[in-house]
Amino acid sequence: MAEQPASSKKVFLTGASGFVGGYVFRELIARGYHPVCLLRSGDRFRRAATNVDPAMYSVIEGTLFQPAALARATRDAMAAIHLVGIIVERRGLGRGQSFRRVHVEGTRQVVDAARAAGVPRFIHMSALGSRPDAPATYHRTKYEAEQIVRASGMAWTIFRPSIIHGPDGEFMELVKSFVASPFPPVIPYFGNGEHKLQPVSVRDVATCFVSALSNEATIGKVFEMGGPRAYTWKELYETCRRLIPGSCRIKPKVGVPVPVAKVIGRIGDLNDLLLGTRLGVPFNLDQVRMSQEDSTCDPRPVEQTFGIRLRDFEEELAAYANLIR
Repeated sequence: MAEQPASSKKVFLTGASGFVGGYVFRELIARGYHPVCLLRSGDRFRRAATNVDPAMYSVIEGTLFQPAALARATRDAMAAIHLVGIIVERRGLGRGQSFRRVHVEGTRQVVDAARAAGVPRFIHMSALGSRPDAPATYHRTKYEAEQIVRASGMAWTIFRPSIIHGPDGEFMELVKSFVASPFPPVIPYFGNGEHKLQPVSVRDVATCFVSALSNEATIGKVFEMGGPRAYTWKELYETCRRLIPGSCRIKPKVGVPVPVAKVIGRIGDLNDLLLGTRLGVPFNLDQVRMSQEDSTCDPRPVEQTFGIRLRDFEEELAAYANLIR
């Protein structure tokens, strides 16, 4: 029989098969923790993690809404890291992937299971801009999830990152499609393109999540995360066009008027609800709303608390640009 991991090193992890989750998963193993991953498909995850010794982690098959699976995954864990979230709702054809169900109800299920299992520590993924009066449902439901974590009675830490970037993330794949693909024929942004975002490296996010496990100074704290530099959408596209191989230098940047973008986003949302597909609409109403406010923060509290220098977006992009799908 294989040796069972010591409970002092077991960390319950949601979202291990996702973009950020994959980095957190590997960071946990590198630091000597034993991730216990709640996954829909354990076999698919194991195939993707062929370079990781299976003895170094455990897989529990299930979802956030299966109490028995959650109970197994949280048993004897010294901490929980909750990463699961969605940026686009998938509500049609009975899928039920709404912001409220995933962010609020899903977090409540995870918190309840962790608390019932006596898990003392909880690290939670939120988002920069989360607040009760936010225009976007995404941000409002992220804030509601934060309140569930705060009231859990566990020693919690919450992270609110800006846009998270890396070579295998959806954001950089989307940007590459805009600057280096023939379709669409323009590089689109919403409104005047002057609102700012502060891309933060997925490697820094993973480092901070795992470091928080052993850093008591992070307990009861909310950390906003952004890279060392903020970019307008126009600046971001120009930076990516300069650094991503094969980019079209003459492809024009075009601002889509916000009222028009909102109508298009609503149509995509309605298509999804009624037909189960967005019929080619590449964004939703919430994304339009979020694009019309800055997603920036002071990076110094994270750097000081975790003793790191947050990675520069352009340096990171130059290193991985050839790897973007």
